[in-house]
Amino acid sequence: MKETILLFHIEDPGRLSAIRRALLPLKLRVKVISPEDYCQPVGYLAGASDIAPVSRTGEQEEFSEEMMVMAWLPSRRVDQVLGALRRHGIGRINYKAVLTPENQRWDCRQLYEELKKEHEAFTAAREVPSDPV
Repeated sequence: MKETILLFHIEDPGRLSAIRRALLPLKLRVKVISPEDYCQPVGYLAGASDIAPVSRTGEQEEFSEEMMVMAWLPSRRVDQVLGALRRHGIGRINYKAVLTPENQRWDCRQLYEELKKEHEAFTAAREVPSDPV
């Protein structure tokens, strides 16, 4: 399968263009996912042939944060993606995931909520002051 980056809730057209330019030398497929497709399995959106689409169940609410899913990339390519974004001054995308056998069947909302919980836990852990001993 083709190495693919799925992008969600990148509202600023200039930022989206900058992300595309940063990733262009890596020859990845970059796919922007619209809210009406948030009900679909992430693996289906990434091009997995064994995952079928689901019937749409009405209007989907937009995410409040940006999210990026990296599909079909070996770990060295994940590092290249993150390095390219950093070198081009893209700034943080706090909700990032690699497509896995476990999460590829989740819908986008489910993945987003899981990443949100992880990000909040990580952020809270970093803010805990250490005991002066």
